[in-house]
Amino acid sequence: MAGRASDPAFPLATDAMEWIPTGPGKSFRPLRFEAGGWSELMRLEPGSGVPLHRHSGEVHAYCLAGSREILGTGEIAGPGSYVYEPGGTIDAWQAIGDQPCVLHLKVAGAIDYLDSDGRVSGTVDAATQRRAYLDWCAEHGTEPDERILGQVVRTRAYADPAEALER
Repeated sequence: MAGRASDPAFPLATDAMEWIPTGPGKSFRPLRFEAGGWSELMRLEPGSGVPLHRHSGEVHAYCLAGSREILGTGEIAGPGSYVYEPGGTIDAWQAIGDQPCVLHLKVAGAIDYLDSDGRVSGTVDAATQRRAYLDWCAEHGTEPDERILGQVVRTRAYADPAEALER
């Protein structure tokens, strides 16, 4: 594969993106929506939290800034920590300390929010998060980013997949 050039990576300038509010003290920067899940940066202001919820698929959470406490266990996840939550996990947590907690989340499946009796009170998935992004874009006169929407952006289509490898 001598001489092969890299395909474009199409990086997102996430620092330049707006935080999109999703609830009191909670906002996100969407990174990618796909049929089976999504990736985002989540920001929680100090003292705000994510109520009791259940994951249908796995979640990968990497803490970029601030800290969060897993409610019920007392575990603290701070900057540089990684948390893996397999499908079926039920948890709740909140941002602690004096700075916002910022996480990179990769979510598969859906998240069901649970009431005090354990009944589903609401659900979010890639479609609802995508809709929140599109609604925000429409309200603010911003063009949605095709890279975030999950559409593959290519500079050239290849009739034969082997042709792409020869580049």
